[in-house]
Amino acid sequence: MKLSLIATLAAITLAGPALAQDVAKGESDFKRCKACHSIIKPDGTAVVKGGKVGPNLYNIVGRQVASEPGFKYKESIQEVGAKGVVWTEDMLIPYMTDPKDWLNKELGIDNARTGMTYKQRNDQADIAAYLASAAVSPNNPAN
Repeated sequence: MKLSLIATLAAITLAGPALAQDVAKGESDFKRCKACHSIIKPDGTAVVKGGKVGPNLYNIVGRQVASEPGFKYKESIQEVGAKGVVWTEDMLIPYMTDPKDWLNKELGIDNARTGMTYKQRNDQADIAAYLASAAVSPNNPAN
């Protein structure tokens, strides 16, 4: 019984980041991302005004990796996109945590190059949930 309780608590602790999906918190936490990224609708309306060093993250969830028109991606992430990989909330979490490590795993190499040098250490699941939310999705007719 004691071992089962410990195993359950360990599983909850390890799954904690993946379960934490607070869209409002993610919206607030996205402020750290806007130094490089913006969220701009196709009609030019800014959901979040931000930098242009990184690609526009509007509709990132469900979009093919490295497919933002007009953005110049590094070769490694272009290779992932060329494989047809599509961003999911779950995929964004490890990418935000360590972009280079994520690229290395996706490509089966150990020397991937990425333009994203910032590593998000906290709240990745919340930010991913925000990016996937109806507030930034073109699938929502209110947008």
